[in-house]
Amino acid sequence: MSTESPGSLLNRQAFLNSPLWRACLLGLLVLLLQIPILLIYNVTSERQTRQQEASREVTSKWGKEQSLAGPRIIIPYLEHHSERTAEGELSTRTEVVYGHFLAERLTISGRAETHLRYRGIFEVPVYRLALELRGTFTEPDFSEWGVRPQDILWDRAHLSVNISDARAIQNSAVLSWNGQSLPFHPGSGESSSDLPGIHAGLRERLKGAAFDFQFPLELNGSGAVFFSPFGKQTTVDLQSNWPHPSFQGNWLPAERTVTDRGFEASWSIPFLGRSYPQRWTSQTAPSSISPSRFGLILATPVDPYRMVDRSVKYAILFLALTFITLWLYEVLSGLRIHTLQYLLMGAGMCLFYLLVLSLSEHLGFGPAYLLASVSTVVLLVSYSLSVLGKPRGAALMAVILGLLYGYLYILLRNQDYALLVGTLGLFLALAVTMFLTRNLDWRGLKHKA
Repeated sequence: MSTESPGSLLNRQAFLNSPLWRACLLGLLVLLLQIPILLIYNVTSERQTRQQEASREVTSKWGKEQSLAGPRIIIPYLEHHSERTAEGELSTRTEVVYGHFLAERLTISGRAETHLRYRGIFEVPVYRLALELRGTFTEPDFSEWGVRPQDILWDRAHLSVNISDARAIQNSAVLSWNGQSLPFHPGSGESSSDLPGIHAGLRERLKGAAFDFQFPLELNGSGAVFFSPFGKQTTVDLQSNWPHPSFQGNWLPAERTVTDRGFEASWSIPFLGRSYPQRWTSQTAPSSISPSRFGLILATPVDPYRMVDRSVKYAILFLALTFITLWLYEVLSGLRIHTLQYLLMGAGMCLFYLLVLSLSEHLGFGPAYLLASVSTVVLLVSYSLSVLGKPRGAALMAVILGLLYGYLYILLRNQDYALLVGTLGLFLALAVTMFLTRNLDWRGLKHKA
């Protein structure tokens, strides 16, 4: 038999019905609903991993990201070193060193024709890159290195082009060297046989003041394409039917035009902007060639997994704003909403993110977001019509939820202004809450006179 006095029971009941306790309870519900939100976040990561695996499978067969460095002339020469043996006798050691010479002028022009390949439900953008490389070399000069003419191995000279995924070459490229046709061979040549690419033997074809070269190159690739400025003056003109290029690297295009049908871009790079010279030896090879790349990434305009990942980060905010709306309706109207009813509406809001994720894999993010948000609003408004008992309350929920999901879409599509828009939205929500409750007597839950 309870020994608690009637006054204590009334005080406890008053506390349980107080707006402070209700606000704390709703805060706990919001935290509890972060468990399904965390599970949805994990599902998003898992689906993104599967998409990346599908992309790797497609690109491993079609062609990976392509990066071109070249052409350059490579000529071996002999370097002699005098050494004393352990017995004190003078001996000469000879080693082969390679001289690398870049072009005076390098012009690359071409077109990247993009296509979509599919692995299951996942689409992967790939491209066929058709290039024309041409330019001019001057006669290699060894005088600065003090190399004797008889030590230069002209018969082993070759033109080398490094290609990151040479397996994806699609044509039998033939080098035109001063009007003479020379075949290319696999590999980057004897000085860098471990690097993927192609090379052509020049042998005794380096006698003269200048040498014009030209050759076509067709490559399969995916994701991105990059070039290294291997000319004293490097010019690259590239066209594509991909309408969403993301220009990257040490230099941006001097001129570019991007439309819904594709893009055109031109780079013009003098050698003074590089951090390596026109010639070097295998003993003094610069380490800054790879960082000097420039080019573009074939960006996906709307990555559904990234967008869902960003939207999930706003889940706690949306749950809190929706529960605050219902809590204010309780306070202002005197209606009591059960805790389980809050929990069911919160579960519906959590399911919205899973709907967006699953639908976006088939419809794209925009249509998926519209369908998921409309379905969620209809579900919650229909339920709130029974919970609140008045069409006016359900209409208020429809307006609030519509504004929230429209607000979230604006945040997701305007990443640069997300902080500003988010801060203004929170400030407005706080201002509306303060305005609606300005005349409340929180102790007695009555409006002031």
